[in-house]
Amino acid sequence: MKQQANLIRAGQVIEHEGNRWTVLKQQIITPGKGGAFIQVEMRNLKTGNKTNERWRTADTVERLTTEDRDYTYSYTDGDNLVLMDPETFEQFIVPATILGDSAPFLQDNMQVSVGLVEGDPVSITLPPHVTLEIVEADPVVKGQTASSSYKPAKLSNGVKTLVPPFIEAGERVVVRTEDGSYVERAKG
Repeated sequence: MKQQANLIRAGQVIEHEGNRWTVLKQQIITPGKGGAFIQVEMRNLKTGNKTNERWRTADTVERLTTEDRDYTYSYTDGDNLVLMDPETFEQFIVPATILGDSAPFLQDNMQVSVGLVEGDPVSITLPPHVTLEIVEADPVVKGQTASSSYKPAKLSNGVKTLVPPFIEAGERVVVRTEDGSYVERAKG
């Protein structure tokens, strides 16, 4: 279905120049002179290559309808993820490249939502938050207050993030799977 370019959002699948693309990021840019345009970072579903494209906000693009299905992540086999249908227990193989930047946040037995276009997997959506352990945390800088700034820390999945000064190595925290940002200290 056709839609205006300014309605493009991350996670959508569009058809452009005969290829299918998953939208990774979008940004509307309003220059000082001239009309606004939308800049879109997207990944080719067949090749995995990324590209940036610009459209005027009034342009139209072909958005493909995706069907979302829930699966349980089982394990990684080479360059593929093996998922299981929770109802039929059938295995479903998906290329690992579909995960993109959220790959480090995938955990065993995690419930994921797979976007399908005509039966082909085009996207995987992880739960919005995961709980991970802090393996390294910088010491607090003297005079730094809890409200003023965060300090660098490394999560158990290798991702670096910023946490409040009171968080120490060994603690479990909740982070966003979208960007790895700190949400709260894990309960329990």
